[in-house]
Amino acid sequence: MSHSLRPFALAALLALAPLATASAQELKVGDVAPDFSVTWVTAAGPEAKPFKLSEHKGETVVLAFFPKARTSGCTVQMEAYRDRYATVFRGGKKVTLIGVSTDAPESLVSWAKDAKFPFHFAADTEKAVGKAYGASGITPFHKRHLYVIDPAGRIAYIATPFNQMSDQAYTDLGDAVAKAGGAK
Repeated sequence: MSHSLRPFALAALLALAPLATASAQELKVGDVAPDFSVTWVTAAGPEAKPFKLSEHKGETVVLAFFPKARTSGCTVQMEAYRDRYATVFRGGKKVTLIGVSTDAPESLVSWAKDAKFPFHFAADTEKAVGKAYGASGITPFHKRHLYVIDPAGRIAYIATPFNQMSDQAYTDLGDAVAKAGGAK
């Protein structure tokens, strides 16, 4: 390639770069939530059977993607979920909260046990769930995205990014869970 064409080739590559990193589809409220299967754990250890979204019709599912277990922002977020579990997530009655990260199952079990988290975590080590929901980027970690999926399997609420430091974010989440079918 001649030296005079190199700047144009570089400009063309830079113009196409956003297309290569964009998710295959942008999810929106009302869309059918992409189905997936993933290892999930609690403080007691891994569940015997993987979590498969399509097997949870009839309940509200909250997918809370976060970057990394035991980091400061993620700890704030998960402790807020724990402390609001009875009110925002109805104590798990017809509402399934799953914190989703790329951490190994053992790390998530240990963290859940130490912090007494009453909800599930998903070990999305291959980033397949994160890719389906637009939470995976070029880093090894997920972005802080949140989806509320209604009992019919449709996306009822999206927060991208979820602002874990804002009390209003948790109020909005609680309202979304109630509206999606998590409240009587």
